[in-house]
Amino acid sequence: PYQCSHCDKTFLQNRYLISHMKHTHQPLECSQCDKVFSQYSKFKCHMRYHSREKSHECSQCDATFSKSSDLKVHMRIHTGEQPYQCSLCDKTFSRNGCLIIHMMRHTGEKPYQCSQCDKAFSRSSILNKHLKTHSGVKP
Repeated sequence: PYQCSHCDKTFLQNRYLISHMKHTHQPLECSQCDKVFSQYSKFKCHMRYHSREKSHECSQCDATFSKSSDLKVHMRIHTGEQPYQCSLCDKTFSRNGCLIIHMMRHTGEKPYQCSQCDKAFSRSSILNKHLKTHSGVKP
């Protein structure tokens, strides 16, 4: 259930909570894109994207991030932490997305299909490089 942070009302769906907030309490509405938020923390995080505010700084280098979760992932560069492990070959990765791409090697999955020929690829970046061969541009 979704609970209003201003009163004790609860809702089964977030959209009903947002509607309640908009009509009952002062809405947390983005002035740049009209998106409405039910929680101040999410509204504040959203506003950082518009302002490009990067308040989360790495203590090891000059990198800055708008979200603390992005800083946490970045810190793995410095710590060497690789919490995502392949269940088939025990290789480890710092990001879940890298593990997912790696798993495609085991499964043979190639979801990125070339629209010009029958070739398929495991990563969109490889497909984009391949597409240049059809246009005559050297990759």
